[in-house]
Amino acid sequence: MILLFLHIRILDVIDILLVALLLYSLYHLLKGTAAVNIFLGILAIFAIWRIVKSLGMDLLSDLLGAFISVGFIAFIVVFQPEIRKFLLAVGSPGFVKKNRNKFLFWKINLKIEDLSDIDPVVQACHRMALSRTGALIVISRRNDLTEYTDTGMALDSQISDQLIESIFFKNNPLHDGAVIISSNRVKAARCILPVSASMDLPAELGLRHRSAIGITEKTDAVAIIVSEQSGKISYCKNGFLTLDVKASGLTSLLTEDFATHK
Repeated sequence: MILLFLHIRILDVIDILLVALLLYSLYHLLKGTAAVNIFLGILAIFAIWRIVKSLGMDLLSDLLGAFISVGFIAFIVVFQPEIRKFLLAVGSPGFVKKNRNKFLFWKINLKIEDLSDIDPVVQACHRMALSRTGALIVISRRNDLTEYTDTGMALDSQISDQLIESIFFKNNPLHDGAVIISSNRVKAARCILPVSASMDLPAELGLRHRSAIGITEKTDAVAIIVSEQSGKISYCKNGFLTLDVKASGLTSLLTEDFATHK
């Protein structure tokens, strides 16, 4: 039996570290956007290609290799806004100093955010349902939602049922759009969300429901909708709606998705 030993040079280690740094920087830049899923998909296909190539699986290796070669052009087209943003950031003065903490790999946070203030959210939704006040609340989990909070009015306030109800009061200029809760804070109101383009949705679903589906299709956030027409509460996760949720059921859903991850 012949043992094959890997001869690793210092330059190989530097090469690996630089590639890892580049990939992590791209991930951090795309985190919270729809593009991050495409980015991770490309990385997965590339990893599979390298594995099958090393195993000598010529046919599959050729197929994936052809996809990778064409995929570089597709990468530029799909990520054009993100690449432009990245180049502008790199070229700005003080880029390294400003972002040095982001390059520490051990600070990658993959933990689901905790939501300790579940009761105020449930109470606000229950009362808005009784008064038929339309509402759309988005709660972040792992994905950063800065891309969407930046479209609204920044608040960064403590979660309270009175605050949520006042935001969605029909005469409040902030009632249109979504409220985004992140890091146990009401980060922003009047936020614009992506609308789902699915053709399979029932025609009676309004813009709030379609926006809730859209944001949960693109991120791992959850969304709560209060219908202005029916006064019913809906819960959306991973692009799937749970309709006509009672207050007790909403508490159970939020507890399952957040409180168990303390």
